[in-house]
This record gives sequence, C-alpha cells and structure tokens, in this order.
Amino acid sequence: MRAYDIIKKKRDGGELDEAEIRFIVDGFTAGEIPDYQMSAWLMAVYYMGMSAEETVALTKCMTESGDRLDLSGIKGVKADKHSTGGVGDKTSFIVGPLLAALGVPVAKMSGRGLGHTGGTIDKLACIPGFNVELSKEDFVNNVNDIGMAIASQTGNLAPADKKIYALRDVTATVDSIPLIASSIMSKKLASGADIITLDVKCGSGAFMKDYQGALVLAKTMTDIGRMYGKPTHALVTDMDEPLGHMVGNSMELKEAVRVLSLKDVRSAVAGDRGLARLVEVCVKLITIELMLAEKAVKMGIAAVTGDDALETDKIAEYEARVIEAIENGSGLKKLSEVVERQGGDASYIFEPEKLVVAPIKVPVNAWEDGFLTACRADEVGMTNLILGGGRATKESEIDVSVGVEILKCLGEPVKKGEPFAYIYAADESKVDEAVKRLSGAYEISAVNTAEHKLTTPVVKEYI
Repeated sequence: MRAYDIIKKKRDGGELDEAEIRFIVDGFTAGEIPDYQMSAWLMAVYYMGMSAEETVALTKCMTESGDRLDLSGIKGVKADKHSTGGVGDKTSFIVGPLLAALGVPVAKMSGRGLGHTGGTIDKLACIPGFNVELSKEDFVNNVNDIGMAIASQTGNLAPADKKIYALRDVTATVDSIPLIASSIMSKKLASGADIITLDVKCGSGAFMKDYQGALVLAKTMTDIGRMYGKPTHALVTDMDEPLGHMVGNSMELKEAVRVLSLKDVRSAVAGDRGLARLVEVCVKLITIELMLAEKAVKMGIAAVTGDDALETDKIAEYEARVIEAIENGSGLKKLSEVVERQGGDASYIFEPEKLVVAPIKVPVNAWEDGFLTACRADEVGMTNLILGGGRATKESEIDVSVGVEILKCLGEPVKKGEPFAYIYAADESKVDEAVKRLSGAYEISAVNTAEHKLTTPVVKEYI
C-alpha cells in the first residue's frame, strides 16, 4: 500500500476502505508519511468529501490512535456533552451538576482554551485549590461517590487528530464537514461516555456560520456516534450573539452559579432575554441526556441509538424535572460537592462574589438611539482576548478576571450615551482598543429588524 495511490484514489472521487484510511492516518501519526503527502490527501478530502462509511472509519482510526478511557468502573449510564464552541458558553457548569443531581453520572474530561475565551479547565482555575489533575482511580471514585468529576484531558487522547488538525490549520482544510466531524467525535469516543449530546452552534460567533451547514455537521456527528454504537443526539443552537450576559472566565462561572441559584426560573427569565437564552440551551441539553440515560438503564444502550430514541411527547415532563432541580438547589449543591471533592474552596459556589473580577469597569455606550439589530459575536469574543481573557498561542497566560458584560440582546432598544455593555479590564492600556472592538461588533438601527430575535428560540433543531 502506498500513500500516493490513496491520495490519487481520493482525488479521483474513489471511496477509501478502512485499511487505506488507517494506513494514511497511522503512517502520518508515526512520522512515516510526510506532511506534503498528508496535505495532499486532506485537500483531496476537502474537495471530494467522504461517504458516511469513510467518515466513520476516519473517526475510528483517530480514536484508536492513542489512549481511550475505560469508564466501566463507573456505575450507571455515563453521559457527556460537547459544544462546538461559541462566545459566553458556560453550559458545562450548569449541565454537569444538574445531570448528576438527577442521577446521571457525569465523567467530564475537558481542555484548556485556545482563542478568544478560556476552556472549562481555565474557568475552574478561578476557584482556589481546585485540582483538575486527577488520577484515573480518583476520577472513577469521585463519579461513583458523588456523581460527577471534571478533569483535564490526557495529552494522548486521539493524538492523530491533534497532529492532523495542526496540519489542517495551515493548509486551508479546516472547514470540511467530514474532517470537523471526525475530529470532534474521535475525542468524544475516546473519552468513554455511554451517551453523547452535542451542542452545535451556528451564527456569527460559531465555527459554522450558516444554519444548513450546522445541520449537516450535526447529522454527520450523530450518525458517527450511532454507527459506533453510542446513543448520540444534537441540538443546533443560535450563536448570533453571546450566550447569557457574561463573557470571560471568572464572570462566566459566576453566571453559571447564578443560574443554579435561581428559585423561580420562569419568573427570572421572563424579563431577561440573555438569561433566558442560556437557561433554554442548558435545560434542553439536560433533558435529552436525562431522557436517553433513563431509557438506556431500563432498556439497554441499543434501544437509544436510533433517530427515534427521543420521546417528544415527554420532553415537557423532563424539562419540568430539570427546572425543579434548579429551583430546589440540588444542582448548586452538586457543583459545590464537586469543588470540595477536588480540593477547591466550595464557599466560592455559595458566595460567587468572591470570584475575582477585574477592577477597571468601563461602559460601552450606544452612539445613537435605536435598536441592536446585528452582532458579530466572534468580535465580542475577540474583545475578551484583547483584555487578556483568551490565548493567542498555547503558551499565552490567561487573566481569568477580565471580560465583557452584555446588557442588551438583539432586538432590544438602546439610547444614545447609555451603556449596552461593560468591559472589565485589569490593564488601563487595553481599554480603548477593547471598547472600539466591542462597539464595532454591534449595529444600531432606527428600525428594529431584529425584533424576531426576542421571541425566536435559541434551540433551532433537535437531531
């Protein structure tokens, strides 16, 4: 078998079998196939695409290229959630504890961020003493004892994906749906969960800018999971503006705690569109995982691998259970248990005002009367990066205290000279650039062309 022949076959529209895909993936990972040949193969895939079978085979090869977590020592049906990325996405701190409080074990492996915001692990650094470097034994024991653990993912999880992605990043082959789907799913499958739920973002702050592309990506990933024998479902959710009000590590954790502290969810979200968007996504994600996990316990994993596993007539019933778990405080209590079990100071969960926020608070004012009619959410994220809340390179240090607070959602009125957002900075020299960047992220118009955003659900589709 030769790399040249495999490249040529894919270039000419042929379908590769698993042995051919494994040859090219394993050879490149081992350093036996050079960058220039792998680049040619990636470009052939970019233009010619992959069949469902090819995409599953590629995912399998990357999954098996390194460590795979064995979670068989954890009792029950383990659930995992993955987001394709966005701005202000702090859902893991809400979804995980609530699922665990509702009896679904959550064994969460997370990473550090690269780009405009930190990752889950970076945000946990806001809590003094929190230990993310757990041994496998402690990880499993924590989940068995309290229902949840969050740890930093092993460096050898799907190493083929890590190496291939680095090459895609410099060869203009990132935005290929088969390559995106196999990249995400190889890490999810290697992480060992029984049930996978995907939050596929679409819009200005997401990787997938358009709805149709997000649908195709969501369907491709759910098909991979199901063909691999894992119950996998997805939500396609809106990312045309940040999720919630807060963008920035400490501020996002504080907002997650706020959600878990709500005593009357419906009243709290009734006049607060930003909070409503965040709660909607979290409740829907938890509903799917809770429904599938309970069904799998009763009927077995095979019963929940199909398209029809979600019982739509029961969604409202499950959502009510999730909301009850917020209002009775069990989700907040569970998060505090996780923090305490992993060496952190749990008082930060019950007293979120302890979470550090940068001292320089600067308003970003509307430049005219009107309505917020458009947002480049990615530019809101870049504002956080300018302030120091994200990483430009893997070596960059993150300032967890900085961030952005969004006061107004799309479709809402603004008045000239009044703030629609605040910037929290630790360095005065970064303020002017951050204010300019955030102002440029929004459009204000006299006519409210975004009024529909106030009533449009953030969850666009169940897959």
